[in-house]
Amino acid sequence: MELLYGGEQASFSSLRANDSESAILNLERRDTMSRWGRLIFHVTDVDAFWTHLKEKGFDREIPRDASWGERYFHVLDPDGHELSFARPL
Repeated sequence: MELLYGGEQASFSSLRANDSESAILNLERRDTMSRWGRLIFHVTDVDAFWTHLKEKGFDREIPRDASWGERYFHVLDPDGHELSFARPL
């Protein structure tokens, strides 16, 4: 896998399979972890997609720019899995 951000000593890392169309895996270092991580979907316009979801009743965190080079926001699916919608900056 290709390291996109972080590394062995980082508390947060993102990795991608060699195929750039593949899903991105985010790993966080903690004592215990009750969830599996998050799945990232790249979208054309993060803010427009956030507005669309908000109009449908999803009212989660607002989009923001991340230090790892993406604009993103997270939502939880009905089973509590975290989904991220992002685009590279």
